[in-house]
Amino acid sequence: MKKILNFFKEKNISRQTVTKEIFSYTKIILTAAVISFGISHYVIANAIVPTGSMESTIEPKDRIFINRLAYISSEPKRGDIISFWYPDDESQNFLKRVIGLPGETIEGIDGEIYINGELLQEDYIKEKSYVDFGPYEIPEGCYFVMGDNRNNSHDSRFWQNKFVSKSKILGKAVIKYYPHLENLCEE
Repeated sequence: MKKILNFFKEKNISRQTVTKEIFSYTKIILTAAVISFGISHYVIANAIVPTGSMESTIEPKDRIFINRLAYISSEPKRGDIISFWYPDDESQNFLKRVIGLPGETIEGIDGEIYINGELLQEDYIKEKSYVDFGPYEIPEGCYFVMGDNRNNSHDSRFWQNKFVSKSKILGKAVIKYYPHLENLCEE
């Protein structure tokens, strides 16, 4: 410490100037830390996908950004890929595609999905699943979600609590950034 003080004396730099500089850098570092914390906890989230349930849209180990503000002024739409707290164990979060919307009736018959009796066209699925399910009436404020890899997805079809409440949605997957950049929003 003595060497540092001697250096400042030799360069004719006052203790007050050094203190101001240290305080200035401390403010910058703390401001950056607060902004970083705010963005990562309230605006975006970073996720690494652990399973193949969303193949071929999102592969295992892909890294994505989740927009936490996506549904503040709008509702999830059919086809959105969302991150949410798993209804049967809220210590886990999942990533699936919104298939059924509030108030709709959803049913799976011979590998096809029907919404209110009409066939749903899906160009994003890897292969059809021949697991029949439903019919289920989706409650208000809730969503029915499924993985794109229907034969390897633990989703609403199999859960005890079949629906994801809007209040449990963490955000919308918007960008896959690793291993390559890709927009996940259909808009």
